[in-house]
Amino acid sequence: MRLRDLGLAIGTGVPGAFNAITDVDGVRVGQTTLIEGDAAADRTAAVIRTGVTVIQPREGRVRDMPAFAGASTLNGNGEFTGLEWVRESGLLTTPIAITNTHSVGTVRDALVGYDADHARRGDYWSMPVVGETYDGGLNDINGLHVRAEHVHRALQGATGGPVAEGNVGGGTGMTCHEFKGGTGTSSRVLGEDAGGWTVGVLVQANYGRREDLRVDGWPVGRVLTTDVVPAPATGTDRQTPPGSGSIIIVVATDAPLLPDQCRRLAQRTFVGLARVGGGCADSSGDIALAFSTANADIPAEYLDVASAPFTVLAMPHQGLSPLFTAVADATEEAICNALLSARTMTGRDGVVAHALEPERLVIALRQLRSV
Repeated sequence: MRLRDLGLAIGTGVPGAFNAITDVDGVRVGQTTLIEGDAAADRTAAVIRTGVTVIQPREGRVRDMPAFAGASTLNGNGEFTGLEWVRESGLLTTPIAITNTHSVGTVRDALVGYDADHARRGDYWSMPVVGETYDGGLNDINGLHVRAEHVHRALQGATGGPVAEGNVGGGTGMTCHEFKGGTGTSSRVLGEDAGGWTVGVLVQANYGRREDLRVDGWPVGRVLTTDVVPAPATGTDRQTPPGSGSIIIVVATDAPLLPDQCRRLAQRTFVGLARVGGGCADSSGDIALAFSTANADIPAEYLDVASAPFTVLAMPHQGLSPLFTAVADATEEAICNALLSARTMTGRDGVVAHALEPERLVIALRQLRSV
């Protein structure tokens, strides 16, 4: 279930064919989902609720065709490896991966190995871009269950078209606004008068207090309180406080943006995050990365040796406003899609993260609109 399946939509923009980040030509998504163990059946067995999501920015290897990119951080209580080089060089040179907090190193190393295996030079180097959010409420996070083979499976299975959402990939064990959260995506296609560009967003949503949740501007979290739908807590001191967690936001566009314009686009995702009710927790890592698939002829040698100047296309700054609106709306809708696509999940120690049931959301909206 997605937001538009309920007859609801964010903003007035038009989504792409899949309403997903893969509406940007060449962008592919692969996911490995790990769900094992039953806490009720065997308290001694590991309860695994985790995975990895991989975004391939281009057809072929992005190292051979670097993409202009930029990043923005609203709150830095999180990790996104490789961003210092993205900020310094303005280039994305590896796939993007998202997983759980304690598996960042494993995923990063797997991407290094994968790239090195396909390198054309012996002195190849890699600076992978890997983000994380914390799934320790439902997942045996200290068991380090994400392995290199899972990353390779996601890479090899990356495709265009529809993107699975909710309890999948890196979003498998995540919660959002004290409901079950996870992976979500959305897109917008600008009108021809604004360039006809496509903007796609993918989120791994794992943040937020219930009372702050808004859908299309309506404060549904004040109606769907934890008395109505319980929060994922067992009363143990191992549960994080309400509102803890993080969100990783990845933006793709075919608009010809320079690195600083990509940074500006990434920054506007936080408008969408704020509309849903996020962005105000010290404990949350709110980090966004945006890349452009335009200028695909940037020579790979640019990364390694001095080379001749090359020509790029770029948007005028005055033309960015429609893109900013599109990315804010797509981020907001992607988070809503993550919530509505997720299903109730029982994790370690019997912790239950309840889904935001579509019927409950519709009833809550009707109640608020009648006031």
